[in-house]
Amino acid sequence: MSAPTSRKPTVTEREAREVAEAAREQDWRKPSFAKELFLGRFRLDLIHPHPLPADEDVQRGEEFLAKLRDFCETKVDAARIERDARIPDDVITGLKEIGALGMKIDTKYGGLGLTQVYYNKALALAGSASPAIGALLSAHQSIGVPQPLKMFGTQEQKDAFLPRCARTDISAFLLTEPDVGSDPARLATSAVPDGDEYVLDGVKLWTTNGVVADLLVVMARVPKSEGHRGGITAFVVEAGSDGVTVENRNAFMGLRGIENGVTRFHQVRVPAAHRIGEEGQGLKIALTTLNTGRLSLPAMCAGAGKWCLRIAREWSAAREQWGKPVALHEAVGSKISFIAATTFALEAVLELSSQMADENRNDIRIEAALAKLYGSEMAWKMADELVQIRGGRGFETAASLAARGERAVPAEQMLRDLRINRIFEGSTEIMHLLIAREAVDAHLSVAGDLIDPDKSLQDKVKAGANAGLFYAKWLPKLVAGPGQLPGAYADFHPAGHVDLSGHLRYVERTARKLARSTFYAMSRWQGRMETKQGFLGRIVDIGAELFAMSAACVRAELLRGRGEHGRAAYQLADAFCRQSRIRVGELFDRLWTNTDDLDRTVVKGVLGGVYEWLEQGVIDPSDDGPWIAETPPGPSRRKNVHRPIR
Repeated sequence: MSAPTSRKPTVTEREAREVAEAAREQDWRKPSFAKELFLGRFRLDLIHPHPLPADEDVQRGEEFLAKLRDFCETKVDAARIERDARIPDDVITGLKEIGALGMKIDTKYGGLGLTQVYYNKALALAGSASPAIGALLSAHQSIGVPQPLKMFGTQEQKDAFLPRCARTDISAFLLTEPDVGSDPARLATSAVPDGDEYVLDGVKLWTTNGVVADLLVVMARVPKSEGHRGGITAFVVEAGSDGVTVENRNAFMGLRGIENGVTRFHQVRVPAAHRIGEEGQGLKIALTTLNTGRLSLPAMCAGAGKWCLRIAREWSAAREQWGKPVALHEAVGSKISFIAATTFALEAVLELSSQMADENRNDIRIEAALAKLYGSEMAWKMADELVQIRGGRGFETAASLAARGERAVPAEQMLRDLRINRIFEGSTEIMHLLIAREAVDAHLSVAGDLIDPDKSLQDKVKAGANAGLFYAKWLPKLVAGPGQLPGAYADFHPAGHVDLSGHLRYVERTARKLARSTFYAMSRWQGRMETKQGFLGRIVDIGAELFAMSAACVRAELLRGRGEHGRAAYQLADAFCRQSRIRVGELFDRLWTNTDDLDRTVVKGVLGGVYEWLEQGVIDPSDDGPWIAETPPGPSRRKNVHRPIR
């Protein structure tokens, strides 16, 4: 067994991309609504009629939601969690007792066996009581031990670990390192084979649940050697193992109650039987797990929107300015309309994506990523607008409001708590690139070799022929479609309701325009396309808006057909689509009219010190510590703050 090294793997930009490319799912075995949308094909048949859960799933889910609601209303003191920056142990114990740790775990392992739809409803409910509780439950089940074992674990691993995760043991997922974020090619934590064990050395950062976890999913690099293919590999590790030290409990601007830490591994021995999948499959396991695991974040974002809407409604009716409620002033009313319409759309995106995940008929990797991206961005905007609507009271803490006799509305806390969702489980910028890669997959499949500098002339000739056949069939279909037919999608214009069919025609037309824009950009920039991150981000944002519009219309029609607030749902969908269309128009304008080139010039000037004079006249209160802490392998020199809850 070789000794661990402190040297970070050195990789080129190309090598980093190759690692990421190898980790993504290569094949599309099932249809994908969002993938088709980016290709200019509006496959409404894939989402309409809206899929529905089975009756037994509804009954089981509703029974647990009632139990969870009662627990949250009677046992959870959100103000105490915020004040103490910790979820009380008795609350976590209570969550274990009602089965909240096992919501997504099959009943044969002691779990509740909830569907994705009801798991997300539960997260929205728990997250509204306390976002820290939502984060605890989500990190445990969406990316912690249960999900990767469910998808990739052996039967022995499931039998050993899932019953524990369902009732007693909290789990965490450990990928990020102090100097490694969304670039896993540089991952330094090592797992050196030693007989029928692996020996782990390294440091992991931002381990949500890590401070209180009993079981960990750890990503570590296995060195290539005889009999070992090596590569980034996933392991289940007992948090109480010798050599595992939680060196710090991190504190943040929001989500103050989360148990997030820094975890060090020093000569930690892990049985080979605890390896998940094969060596080198760790990143693929992580990304595949996130395909549905990402839906937990938009669940809590949708829940946040519901709360924002309620507070906006109650406050804006009670608060008067210049002789009438502030809600009736257009400047405030437009914000309330945005919150209401966007909340409806976020719930529509979440419900549709979750039900599609449960049915497993479609590949939802793009849909889940879009839901995470869109939900995190829009929820933040809704909370920001709520703070503005509340004015000074929005900026004031709930404790201060209560101290002077007013309702303790934690609007500023909601804003702080939601901010991390734009970073959690893939920042907005990384999500843009990830989704863009999937969106152009069909193009790269047929024409990728044409722009690959390492491919031979023979490969390029072959790719050119394949591309010619593909585009000869595909491009003509982007010229015209149902979106130009006045009677198309007439089912969405029932008597007595506003007309949503025009919005679906718009989505169909705009999807074709989006595909044409993508093709033009690929033709223009070819191999440099991947560097045009501003352009790619706008392409993805347009796709997200089109997906949200589609989901909103389909959900409105579902509610109308079931006699559940149909008229109101149609009005909300109409309002959302009209607001969304304005945003889409602006994004299209910015595809070709923007400051991207100038911005790159300014950035080079900033990094080169050209504008250093602009920084003069202020004092920097930061200390002089390193930007990134050195974390060489070795024994811990700090107190272990690991705090398992029993």
